[in-house]
Formats: sequence, C-alpha cells, structure tokens
Amino acid sequence: MIPVLDRYLFRQATLAFLGSLLVLTGVVWITQALREFDVVTAQGQTLWTFFLVTGLALPSLALVVAPVALFGAIIFVLNRLNADSELPIMSSAGVTPWRLMRPLLVLAVMVAVLVGTLSTSAIPASLRQLRDIITQIRADVVVNILREGSFTSMGDGLTVHIRQRTQNNTLLGIFVEDKRDPNQIITYVAERGRVLENDAGTFLVLEQGSLQRKEAQSLDIPMVVFERYAFDLSPLADDGDSVITYKPRERYTAELLMPDPSDELYKAVPGRFRSELHERLASPLYPVAFMFIAFAILGRARTTRQSRATSVLAAITIAFVVRLIGYGATSLAGSSAAAVPLVYLVPIAAVVGSIFVILGGPRRLRLSWRSRRAQEGYA
Repeated sequence: MIPVLDRYLFRQATLAFLGSLLVLTGVVWITQALREFDVVTAQGQTLWTFFLVTGLALPSLALVVAPVALFGAIIFVLNRLNADSELPIMSSAGVTPWRLMRPLLVLAVMVAVLVGTLSTSAIPASLRQLRDIITQIRADVVVNILREGSFTSMGDGLTVHIRQRTQNNTLLGIFVEDKRDPNQIITYVAERGRVLENDAGTFLVLEQGSLQRKEAQSLDIPMVVFERYAFDLSPLADDGDSVITYKPRERYTAELLMPDPSDELYKAVPGRFRSELHERLASPLYPVAFMFIAFAILGRARTTRQSRATSVLAAITIAFVVRLIGYGATSLAGSSAAAVPLVYLVPIAAVVGSIFVILGGPRRLRLSWRSRRAQEGYA
C-alpha cells in the first residue's frame, strides 16, 4: 500500500512535470515548425508531409525538454509546499528529507527511463525516417523542377515553366527552353504532359506541342510539330535509390556500439561515433541529477519570511553549469577516448554533491570549523 504522503507528492510533481513538458515541447516545436514551413511553401508538399516532418523531430525535442521540465516541476512543487506551510509542517511532524524525496526520486527514475528510451531507440529511428523523407522530397522531380506558375532555372541553361498541375498530375501549359548546348537553343511548347518514371530514367512526356531549334550560326528557326515527345529529365533528378549516408546521430545504438570498420564516415570521424554513443548512454543520468540538485537546495523547510528566490536562482545556475560541463565532456570524448569517463562523472558528481548537501555536510563543516576556532581561542 502506497502511503498517502507519497501519493500526494508524486501526483503534484507528476502533474507539474506533464504540464511543463507539454508547454515547453509545444513552444520549441512551434519554433522548429516555422523553420520547416518551406516544406509546404517552397517545396510544394502537403500539410500532411509538413506535420510528418515536424512530428518526427518531437522525440529529439522531448529529450532536451524532459529533464528541464522535471527540474522546473520539482522546484515549483517544493516552492509551493513551503509557501503553503506544508513543508514546515511535514518537517515538524518528523518527516525526514529522504522520506520527502522518495516520491520525487521515483518520478525522476521514470523520466530517466523515458529519456533513455528516447535517446537509444526512438530518436535514431525518427531521425533516420526524417532523413529518408527529406531525401525523397529532394529527389522528387515534379516538386523541385516542375513548379506551377513559375519559371524555374535548373542551371546549365535549362528553364522550365508549368502553368498548372491538375489533381491527377497532368501538367498544362508547358514551356521548356534548353540552352545547354552552346551551338543551339531548343524551345519546347506543349499543351499538356506528364512525368514518366521507368527503368530507363525520368521523362517529361509532352503532348500536342512543338519545338523550335535555333542554330548559333543560322538565322533560320525551324519548327517541328509533334503529337508526343519525351524530354529526358534524368540528368536533373537526384538518384532516389542512391545510398544514404546517415550521420552518427541517425545511427542505431547497435551501429554505434559495433560500427562497421569499412564505413567511410566512421573511418573519417570515429570520435563522433564515440561521443554520440556515450552521450546517449549518459543522458538518463541528468533527470536524476537535476532532481537531486533541486531538492538539495530547496528541500528544506523555511519560514515564509525567508525569500527563496536566491535559492531558486542558485539551483537553476548549478543545473545549467552541470549540463554545460556535460556537453563539454561529450565534446572532449569525441577528441579523446580518455575523456569518456568524464561524460558519466559529471552527472554522478552532481548527485554525490547534492547528497552531501542533503545530509547537512556544509553545515557540519561550518560547525567543525567554528569549534576548532573556538578551541584555538581558548588555548
């Protein structure tokens, strides 16, 4: 049977955590979504593709936001308990700091499991799928070349214009000017056409049109009328079947644990594989470290006359510095394998230091120092 106090504290902290997680993730998602809005506007994709692309980034956002949301939730709960005089009453009733911290630690462990699952499994899978979708969009000739209502210069002297694209992907009002050959300019005009992809390549099949060929050394411009004409677009299209090189962050954890020695990217930057692996494995330690930091500074009862603003600011500063040092350790691990233990020592040291504070270590040191000074004075 779970004690009432544990259920009460766990419920308060969980609700605050979920609220913070939703708000922070929503804010960060909106900023990312605005950056990716060109997937709909410039790239001609549907709203479904837009939400799919931005939705696949949510696990990465949650990985960053979850420890921060937990940290903010614990600070909020401890502050509210003290402001409502619940924390002093619990302390007066004999509730020890460890007893008070137990439900918060359970929540921190649950968040750590969530963060570990995201970092080792969900994020690599989502980022890999995101890379596949972006590659497919970039390889889509109809989207990137045949843009409705605009003259699109494809470089090397080729300009394409499509007046309209129907729902069944029929193209109307097609204009193509080909200046790739310096000795002649070919202009294609057709009433309609379609893009055809087969084993031979990608073709723009023009129907009911004409072509004009102007030679560089001739004033004549002969015209040829055709019923059907296949214009080869293969040189302009990215090879969608080409091998995609995934970045270390997009690799599965098993691929980081046992990288392929023949992998060109691994041979070029083995340190990035090492730092990414240990960053994933160490990330679940930070929710627990943040919980201990918040509790060490704000877990003791104080009178309502004592301002806790300084303590809140100190907790935020310490958590920020710990995470910043953690990123620095990860960067060092990418440069040298000898720095790998630092990736884990940073959050562990934060936990040990917080436990020292919770046990009253600083106060005992101050009393011991005063006692020695007093003894020296009497002597």
